Amino acid sequence: MTHAALLLNPNAGNQKMIRQIDTIKNRLEENFDHFTFYETEYPGHGAEIVDDICEEVDVLIGAGGDGTIYELANALCSKEKRPVFGIIPGGTCNDFSRAIGLNQNPLLAVEQIIQNNRKTIDVGRSNNEYFLNFWGIGMITQASENIDPNTKELFGRLSYYISSAQTINDPSPFHLKVESDDRQFEGEAVMMLVGNGPFTGGVQAFFPENNLTDGKFDVLIIKESSLPTFWSFFQSKFTKEPALNEDIIHFQTKKLSITAEPEQKIDCDGERNYTTPSTLELLPEHLTVLAGEL
Repeated sequence: MTHAALLLNPNAGNQKMIRQIDTIKNRLEENFDHFTFYETEYPGHGAEIVDDICEEVDVLIGAGGDGTIYELANALCSKEKRPVFGIIPGGTCNDFSRAIGLNQNPLLAVEQIIQNNRKTIDVGRSNNEYFLNFWGIGMITQASENIDPNTKELFGRLSYYISSAQTINDPSPFHLKVESDDRQFEGEAVMMLVGNGPFTGGVQAFFPENNLTDGKFDVLIIKESSLPTFWSFFQSKFTKEPALNEDIIHFQTKKLSITAEPEQKIDCDGERNYTTPSTLELLPEHLTVLAGEL
């Protein structure tokens, strides 16, 4: 281990990590030959820092929530030379840090990072952006947009499921066309979810058996007619089989194209910047991360 850089989003997790940052910095300084600390000041600042330093550092560590990790990962994944990526979780759900086995206590996650357990993982690409966890349209996007910020602050991960329950009662169907080498679909749907990792909203609700190294996406399509079955599936959250019947479609693939009418806003790891149509491609072993227990 030589040169490490830590990028902190000071606003993540209601600024909780700020109170621990001195301890975190001290531990990293003790275990790297050279250590640099950056604090982001505005949206997009983290990506700008990555652009400036990625050629100079061996390990880049992001401290923050899923939005921070999305921003840094997108900056990293577009580069030809990519430093090893470490994460100190500091948000509400922290989906990717859970997927790579990191402790959700930031101080314990730092100790795992110091162990230098490297794992090469798959990354998803959707047109102009990359994703580590999931890509979705329909109810998954509606649920994210319907979250009350006050509820999120009070109830954390539970707020995602409160919003999802409300969204299921008022879905917005759309015409979906999906093409891949493994399966095609065309018809009415209320949600499509493409998983790279197992966590969505902080729990393994949709793809509990998925992992970041299997070289395939998991694809879930929910038809409007299957909402009662899907609601039972959603409530359980512990089932090992996302394809409960023929109306809930589940398959695996490496590349697929999606069109929707009307066009749908895309939720990509919790960020909603683009709309359909979209072409998704899995990039095998694209990013090396510092992992915990897998």
